[in-house]
Amino acid sequence: MAGKRSEYSLGLLFGISSYVIWGLLPLYWPLLQPAKSLEMVSHRAVWTLVFCLIVLAVTKGIYSTLKVVKNPKIMLVLLLCTILISINWLTYIWAVNHEHVVEAALGYYISPLVIIAFGVIILREKMQPLQWFSVALGAVGVLVLTIDYGTIPWIAITIAVSWGSYGLMKKKLNLGAVEGLAIETLISLLPYAGYLLYLGHQGTGQFGKSPGITMLLISAGAVTAIPLLLFNGSATRLPYSTIGLLQYITPTILFSIGVWVRHEDMPTARWIGFFVIWVALIALATDLVRSSRTIDNRIAE
Repeated sequence: MAGKRSEYSLGLLFGISSYVIWGLLPLYWPLLQPAKSLEMVSHRAVWTLVFCLIVLAVTKGIYSTLKVVKNPKIMLVLLLCTILISINWLTYIWAVNHEHVVEAALGYYISPLVIIAFGVIILREKMQPLQWFSVALGAVGVLVLTIDYGTIPWIAITIAVSWGSYGLMKKKLNLGAVEGLAIETLISLLPYAGYLLYLGHQGTGQFGKSPGITMLLISAGAVTAIPLLLFNGSATRLPYSTIGLLQYITPTILFSIGVWVRHEDMPTARWIGFFVIWVALIALATDLVRSSRTIDNRIAE
């Protein structure tokens, strides 16, 4: 019993740490300026690959990763994952660096609702009444925000759909976090590294301009991989309902940074839209707790 509680506590620590780090990243990416968003994403991918290869070498996971590379079907799915995560990264970093942190937070708030919709449409899963209520209410919230913005919140929708699609494909593959991320960044190495070489040749790249910016660009790999490793450690120790509730830490921190640190505009209509989405998420969280109560009790005993 003590061992199970210890594992649960460790999983909780890992999970909270990963989501807090993800939430605080909007404070990190502006430090890489004057690098542009595409340059930041390129360095993020290249140095994440280096970091993952080091971790795989230490944990003796290189051989198992190479076995995955030899499977054409898995590689095709990972190619699609690479495209999706690149879209997500680029949209997110662009939003953070162009005063759209609140809209980025909205994207991660509605991503659980998108994942549920994917589950019904693609995986033919059945939804409970409370889940239907959550999705419908979330759609109302997005509609309110769309009317307030005067246009469809493309940043939020792109982040939510790309992240939801990425998670769906990774769920089907069921690969280790480091192995999957290493292969994805390996697939994207040629275009991203080529772009960085082009910037270096043109003299417009920020790498090497100063020790500070160079170290920050290199650290993008660790900043990307470390919270993912922490999340992976939590996923093996916590019930699904707990992980589902913890994921709201990230957009809540994002929202707080956007409103109270970046002082982004939040008119009354926008507050109403977010409030409606928060109610939808509370309903969804209630359903998660109810559906997984048996698992939670089993772990606590």
